[in-house]
Amino acid sequence: MIASLRGALLESGPDFAVVEVGGVGYSVTVTAAARRALPQLGATVFLLVYTHAVKDGPLQLYGFCDGEERRVFETLLSVQGVGPKVALAILSSLPLGDLVRAIVAADIATLVKIRGVGRKTAERIAIELRDKIGLTGREVGPASSLPAALSGPIGEVHAALTALGYRPSEFDAILSKLDVGHPVTELIKQALGLLRRR
Repeated sequence: MIASLRGALLESGPDFAVVEVGGVGYSVTVTAAARRALPQLGATVFLLVYTHAVKDGPLQLYGFCDGEERRVFETLLSVQGVGPKVALAILSSLPLGDLVRAIVAADIATLVKIRGVGRKTAERIAIELRDKIGLTGREVGPASSLPAALSGPIGEVHAALTALGYRPSEFDAILSKLDVGHPVTELIKQALGLLRRR
């Protein structure tokens, strides 16, 4: 697996760079931030790389300007329905800090503006990445101010659905149908499934 490249910048375009290393030119699809950081042609460039293997196809290389950007890219790939092209579009759509804040806040309205991201994918990103980065219900919504009956896992589901833009009147009736023996992330997925079937 290729993890990084350092060499002469032979060519660049809106979303790619060709880096010559040891006489071999590597074509790398780059994020908007990495593209802006590229030097002049012929100068030395360093890119962190994610190598994507395609069955019966060539390796695809994706380049990043720093480790945090690559980490978020790899995390996005763990979400069902998000492949390298969509993950790259997501990263290139917003400054990294703004993107992370949108995910943490479950800002679906912002996420669905990204090319290739529909509402279901935006919801999955918000729910699944919330779990991966260890957010609590207090960080997603005002769970601490909920009635006692909505404390614990159900309170976290209530807060997450509110953060996703649903009104309590839309989902209050389904909370009692959830199996609280499951992890919070699974409960949220159950709730979203029930909401879609209504």
